[in-house]
Amino acid sequence: MTTLENHLSQLKENIVGMMQLVEGQLTKSQQAFAKQDVALAKEIHQIESRVDAHDLSIDKDCENIIALYNPVASDLRFVLASFKIVAHLERIGDHADKIARYVRKKQIKHKYDKELLNSVRFNEMFNTAIEMVNMAIQAFVDEDTSMARQVFVQDATLNEIYQASTQQIDRYTSDATPHLDRLLYLFSIINKLERVGDLAKNIAEETIFYTDAKTLRHQKFKKLPEL
Repeated sequence: MTTLENHLSQLKENIVGMMQLVEGQLTKSQQAFAKQDVALAKEIHQIESRVDAHDLSIDKDCENIIALYNPVASDLRFVLASFKIVAHLERIGDHADKIARYVRKKQIKHKYDKELLNSVRFNEMFNTAIEMVNMAIQAFVDEDTSMARQVFVQDATLNEIYQASTQQIDRYTSDATPHLDRLLYLFSIINKLERVGDLAKNIAEETIFYTDAKTLRHQKFKKLPEL
């Protein structure tokens, strides 16, 4: 294995480590919300500093690889994709931390009524977002473009849930209940989960870019008929 190959292998390993941290943040944010667990919400915030450190370190590694080795073809595509993937991961971590912040800062002090959560399909949306992130991570690890494309399918499902959820919350807020602030927090979390889905899809797209770039590029164009 060449020195460049060693650096690329280490780069991928570091990205996977960051992915595991972010996936843990998102899963724990669901648990912190469900249990109103302030201690767990604080743990998620502590993980955020480690995620940020990974982000900076990986960006520096990518810059060094380009400066030292001037990679071409698939190696260059991988480095460029890595820049974007870590940015998407950092934003997923931010969203997880912000969800947990409502619990950590005790802005949400009591568990939500199960009937309300079911009516807005809250747990279904949270589970789908987490599944998308897990699929995007596994696709990256295995360089599996087929699995990466399955994230797109899940994104369509997430968007459908999101539309239905926001419409249902609109019905609740129109009643101007005394618990309007809690509905707004719920609406904010749902919006963050929709963004998490978009970011997972972005990671899947970058995986396809560096593993199957030629196919992705050509599938946008219809083959011209032969003369």
